[in-house]
Amino acid sequence: MGARRFLASLAGIGLVMALAWLTGLVWFAERVSRLAPQPGSTTDAIVVLTGGSERVAEGVSLLSAGTARLLFVSGVPAGVTPEAVLNGAGAGATALLPNIVLGHSAQDTTGNAAETAEWARREGIASLRLVTANYHMPRSLIEFRRALPGVAIVPHPVFPDRFKDREWWRWPGTLALMVREYDKYLLALARDLAARLAAEG
Repeated sequence: MGARRFLASLAGIGLVMALAWLTGLVWFAERVSRLAPQPGSTTDAIVVLTGGSERVAEGVSLLSAGTARLLFVSGVPAGVTPEAVLNGAGAGATALLPNIVLGHSAQDTTGNAAETAEWARREGIASLRLVTANYHMPRSLIEFRRALPGVAIVPHPVFPDRFKDREWWRWPGTLALMVREYDKYLLALARDLAARLAAEG
């Protein structure tokens, strides 16, 4: 009888955890689907996290519009040049070259934040507009706010065509992406909490 009760308790705990995870997933999906850029404000820099061509195109467009004086693209593969970043940006885009800086060392979001923080300190950056995919934004903000304390960060999400924000659970690709990103978001939250507790202790 004791073993049965123990197994029933484990099953109950597992069910509660599964329901909590599922509730959190739905909340996360609704949150990223409702994100929107914050137009109008200017910052010292625009930071683009590589991972989709629409992110870089948006960053170049923002720089061209004068929303910042510098554009930093983090996580760029080796061999890619600023000229390649501007490819297809339109006539006159080459005038932006002196204002574009590429970072080649980052391999993941944590690396993006560390690479950007090092560059921002050298340049005296006090505010930045962060450009990445909407589903990637919550985790990116955790990493960037930890790496750049005191720097104002304006989120600027972009919406990739492959991401279906309407009835996302009906699209296998979007569902898999959402689950994967939500799990990474939870891990980032846990690391951030551990870092805060370690700093306080």
